[in-house]
Amino acid sequence: MAASAGPVLNREEVDRALARLGAERDAVESALLALQDHPGLRLLDGAELTGRTLERWSVAGKGLPLLWALFDRYAEALASARAVRARKAKPGAPELAELSELLTGDAVTVPGGALPDGPQLLGAPARLVERISLDALMTRMNSWYATVLEVVSAADAVWSALPARIDLLLAELHRVGNLAASLGVRAGGHPLADDLAGLDADLTGLRAEVREDPLALWRPARVPAQRGTVPEGGAFATPAGVVDTERFDRAGRALDGVRVELENLLRLRDDAEERLQGVGDLLQRADATLAEARRARGEVLAKIASSDVPAVPGPASALRERIVTALELRQGGQWGRLAPLLDTLEDAAAKELARARQSLTEVTQPLAVRAELRGRLDAYKAMAARLRVSEDPEVIERYEKARWLLWSAPCDLRAAAAAVARFQQSLRPAQAEAAQETTGQTPVDGQVQGG
Repeated sequence: MAASAGPVLNREEVDRALARLGAERDAVESALLALQDHPGLRLLDGAELTGRTLERWSVAGKGLPLLWALFDRYAEALASARAVRARKAKPGAPELAELSELLTGDAVTVPGGALPDGPQLLGAPARLVERISLDALMTRMNSWYATVLEVVSAADAVWSALPARIDLLLAELHRVGNLAASLGVRAGGHPLADDLAGLDADLTGLRAEVREDPLALWRPARVPAQRGTVPEGGAFATPAGVVDTERFDRAGRALDGVRVELENLLRLRDDAEERLQGVGDLLQRADATLAEARRARGEVLAKIASSDVPAVPGPASALRERIVTALELRQGGQWGRLAPLLDTLEDAAAKELARARQSLTEVTQPLAVRAELRGRLDAYKAMAARLRVSEDPEVIERYEKARWLLWSAPCDLRAAAAAVARFQQSLRPAQAEAAQETTGQTPVDGQVQGG
């Protein structure tokens, strides 16, 4: 055997190296057995892969058989070193030199260029075999293991995270679709149905992508190991990253929005009759108010002279036609079309009632003015009695004039208002005298006492 290129180890260094390499061998064997039983590996072996996953697995898939072959070389070399060490309890210089070569020298023969995605020197001849050290062999196994484990773990993480959730969301989508069909919401006839069809296509496509190309939905926390890097924190660390669930989450939010709108339509189906009845009640009240306004307008024209009374509008016939349309939509179960129409009808019916009330107020305004003048005249008459001037001829004459104008038909409101004002003026001297008596300012010999 050729001499070791490096320093010769002593007996203690040899024993420590054998113990370390033996522990590493056991750890590698346990890791390879666990990787061989990994559920992601079985799924990758049986799947029809496409895209990024096919590209990555075409490289990493070669790794596990090669790892076992490299491990066998490692185990054989370690067994050879242990056999040499077992020859003598205290090995001499020849044994120590041989052990140093086995443990630290390029004493292991492996397939040439066996590195995952390793760079090839331009023009360099391909080597069928190489001789490397046990530490270099461990590094090579680490690199391959990291490559295989990253692809297997990433694919398994995606397959564990998404397919079952997608299936549940598809089941919920079908339930919502059945609800939509029961409400008359169908594709081509309502935007919600088109939204559901689009969500079904998106989720079905996502389900296929997850099954065939899971790595398209994996976001690694570092550069993939197959680019020549080794995972941090040890050769057998689990690769870090997250599953990209944005498309799934977006579909879930969209389905929630459609469900809410359909539930609103469901409530509409339950409340439509009551709401249509409410619209009818508003219109009946509007009609009654308009009828009262027309009657009041006739009264105003008969009782108030020279009054510009506005015309009373007719009933909203177009609105009633739309109510008929709403009833037809309700009977046909077309809740999607009924929803906006019913909202419009409720708003229009409320405005129609307000319009009728405004018309009644405008028509009866002259009567309200006359009633207000009558009330003022009665109040001034009571004041005249308190001032003890109700028997004054001028007061009586002005009161009777105003009363005759206010209670005659047709009533001239302008003349009546002027007459009430003149009657009020006839009370002012008595009011002034009463005010002076209240403050104690009584006239004496034509003079006014007090300051």
